[in-house]
Amino acid sequence: MSPHLSPTAAIDSDHPTIRAFAHEHARGDSVRERAVSLYLAVRDQVRYDPYRIDLSPTGMRASTTLRQGHGWCVPKAVLMAAVARAVGIPARLGFADVKNHMSTEKLRQTMGSDLFVWHGYTELWIDGAWRKATPAFNLSLCEKFGLLPLEFDGVHDSLYHPYDRAGRRHMEYVNERGSFDDLPLERITADFAVIYPGFGQATAEGDFAEDAARENATP
Repeated sequence: MSPHLSPTAAIDSDHPTIRAFAHEHARGDSVRERAVSLYLAVRDQVRYDPYRIDLSPTGMRASTTLRQGHGWCVPKAVLMAAVARAVGIPARLGFADVKNHMSTEKLRQTMGSDLFVWHGYTELWIDGAWRKATPAFNLSLCEKFGLLPLEFDGVHDSLYHPYDRAGRRHMEYVNERGSFDDLPLERITADFAVIYPGFGQATAEGDFAEDAARENATP
């Protein structure tokens, strides 16, 4: 299990702020309870924001995401892995390609596609098995977007819901990319450069949550 407990450049579980956050929020008497507590802290205290993406090694580092207080699915998954490792819970990263049926007009125009490659989540070793945890969408965003909150109980996998509260298509998993002990940043950036050639040119302005609330408001 040592590769799943060791710090890396991206999963910097030995960083003082990561350790402090992890020890503050790892509440409970069992590994499962502590993992769930950490999941909720990462999910709700770090805002999901796909408008501000920094694919540099520093920008994708767990301690950077925690300091900034926002991140998209991959850095939030990296942060989840880091805080888990910081308290002795083995963790690794999982990736899949998903079709996002619920987005904002700005994000669709920027990406030029509804296919999100290298969607990231975290896998935690709990009670003898790997459990998938996806701490991407914070609770307040789900409320604005009309999404069902993504819960994690440490027993069942926590993956995106296929439909939203109104029964509209939300997320569809179309390709599994596997599990990784560390962030495969070079592969991610190479694929992003080919699939999303305009990515990063129009993602620094605006408020994703407000755009989502406005575009999905009931007339």
